[in-house]
Amino acid sequence: MDSKHSSLKIGVLIVAYNAESTLANVLDRIPKDFASQISAVLVCDDASHDQTHDAALEYQRSTNHLPLHIVRHPVNLGYGGNQKAGYAWAHELGLDVIVLLHGDGQYAPELLPEMVAPLLNGSADAVFGSRMLEQGAARRGGMPLYKFIGNKILTRWENAMAGTDLSEWHSGYRAYSVTALRKLALEQNSDGFDFDTQIILQLHASGARIIEIPIPTYYGDEICHVDGLKYGRQVMVETFRYRLQKMGLGSGKYVTQNHAYEMKSSADSSHGQLLRQLSKKSRCNILDVGCSDGALGERIRALGHVVVGIDVERHELVKERLDDFIQADLDQGLPKDLPGPFDVVLCADVVEHVRQPDVLLSELRGVVSPGGIVLVSIPNFGHWYPRVRTMFGFFDYDRRGILDRTHVRFFTHRSFKRLAQSAGYSVQRVACTGFPFDVLSRGNAKVPKFIIAPLRLIDKVLVKIRPPFFAYQFIYELKP
Repeated sequence: MDSKHSSLKIGVLIVAYNAESTLANVLDRIPKDFASQISAVLVCDDASHDQTHDAALEYQRSTNHLPLHIVRHPVNLGYGGNQKAGYAWAHELGLDVIVLLHGDGQYAPELLPEMVAPLLNGSADAVFGSRMLEQGAARRGGMPLYKFIGNKILTRWENAMAGTDLSEWHSGYRAYSVTALRKLALEQNSDGFDFDTQIILQLHASGARIIEIPIPTYYGDEICHVDGLKYGRQVMVETFRYRLQKMGLGSGKYVTQNHAYEMKSSADSSHGQLLRQLSKKSRCNILDVGCSDGALGERIRALGHVVVGIDVERHELVKERLDDFIQADLDQGLPKDLPGPFDVVLCADVVEHVRQPDVLLSELRGVVSPGGIVLVSIPNFGHWYPRVRTMFGFFDYDRRGILDRTHVRFFTHRSFKRLAQSAGYSVQRVACTGFPFDVLSRGNAKVPKFIIAPLRLIDKVLVKIRPPFFAYQFIYELKP
């Protein structure tokens, strides 16, 4: 271990509730040769009904081998609330690593050195002790069969929803980098037992490195304060909510908004269809309106075209990806020095982001070369998803998709056709896309093909039968 990592300050957070009879034994079991490396042992008594706080103070008076810091919350904060207070305390004390240990003795303090090792050597941001890594160890350690089965079922569900591959989601023996914790919106989390699930989701969403190590299973005479059915329901709902957010539905604490517009990689998406159409054309001068970070324009350039991009924000790499880039606010009109004319003007998922799309389309007529075209893709507000949402009174915005929070205008097929014609265009061709099933796999979720394939086929048929209701996006080829 280098000097940088050996100087990291280690803390142990002991969450205690009615742990009068077990707390001293937990503290005794902290390895004596490891105690000298600990900067602080934080004992948080969560308004216990017994003498947990007095037991902690008595231990502090009787021994000095541990740097004990003891607090008793005047009101019960809950399992999650107790952790929030403890992690805030760890930050105030300037700790670099904090280990969560339970005061009831269910987890082995003897393994504290192994828990912090990956954090000290810089190979992890969080370390989870798992009772399930070694086959059969949990049952040999006394885990009841119903808890073992429930643990396995819930962990499998959570891995599928989050796109992770953890052996266990429900161990309370954990070590964290305090820096990694500071990046998380812990104050938004539950005060209950589902806090542990929420923090895994937050870590995973933030890109934190998580490592598991095997720990022994111990079930003694401690009282379990967890309502199993309620807890199971909570964590299943929470991980399903995470999956929806990764798909772009709703908004929440797990997924941060990427400022660059996301490239749609599916061949059947609007971007995929536009690329196919442009691949059939010989070398063209193309204006990519609302080019974002240039990801789509880069693929168009690879087809042999010259691409000029325009966007309100200059994203990283956009200059390298395109032949030229112009920064301008489309709501203020096209810039006067815009080069042209262009054989193709591309408005891929952009007109719904401007306040006066009719003005933008009218101005674009002036930069289209004779015989040139304007290609426009728009989300279909007539799709069943926003219709169902509004029918039940849920007109809320999502992170992406038809109800993207950055959309300021909404269109159906008829309304956009009228808009295009009023702006001086004739509609030459209309195509549509189906539901973007690829979003189901965002965040490394493992969605079996035997589920996706029939859904995609059904959706494809429905789009052909009734596009206004089932088309997710429309793609227009317009001529001035």
